Amino acid sequence: MTLSAAAEASPRLYSQIDHDDRGNFHYQGDLYRPADDLPTLCRRIEAHLASHFPEIRFAIRSERFSGGRKITAEVLDAPEDLSTREAQEVFITGVRDQIERFGFCRTNPLQDYWNCSFYSEVAIRQAYWGALAARRGKANPVDNLVSLASFKKRLKVGDSLTLLHAPYQHRALGATRKVIQIRSKDFVFEGRSYCDFPRASNFACDGRLVRIAVGNEHEPDAHLLYQWHPQRPE
Repeated sequence: MTLSAAAEASPRLYSQIDHDDRGNFHYQGDLYRPADDLPTLCRRIEAHLASHFPEIRFAIRSERFSGGRKITAEVLDAPEDLSTREAQEVFITGVRDQIERFGFCRTNPLQDYWNCSFYSEVAIRQAYWGALAARRGKANPVDNLVSLASFKKRLKVGDSLTLLHAPYQHRALGATRKVIQIRSKDFVFEGRSYCDFPRASNFACDGRLVRIAVGNEHEPDAHLLYQWHPQRPE
């Protein structure tokens, strides 16, 4: 659970604190303020990360749930190559240490006890892998002439898309499929398969070709490449 109880501020970082012999873990960051609500806390963390890691771009998100609240810092771009698990662990630990300075945590896993001001996560997702692929040099580059917002408006039910390239021997490679439904977060092909609309940074369209980055730590430049066939007016 998450509460706003106070503890003694620690001069050390979160990752430098060990459990004692009885399983207790007590930590309070030097930037902790008991009165901060969640929006204020997110703004403070966002400003701190921007100052502490000026070459790294983050997106800060928060959520509330029964018994707690969570803050996620998703890395959008960073100069480091985080392809290896070791590099990811070092990076995540360094960023999380800075986030945890704004909170406190008292736990004892032996007693199934957890009391903290918020839960935190440092996420490395498709936005970062797309940025890494761009630095390395993308395969099948597409000029970004049509924005994602414009594409959403121009894509119509009845349009067709031909899948020209996809990772992992995609079963629809080479197939042309009609769009039968367009929703706020995705569009649906005939056969009831669907494609999520990506972040704007992971999307490129020149009016004919559509490139959607779906990279991951194993294949940062993984992407879908479609040829767009707008429905001809009758």
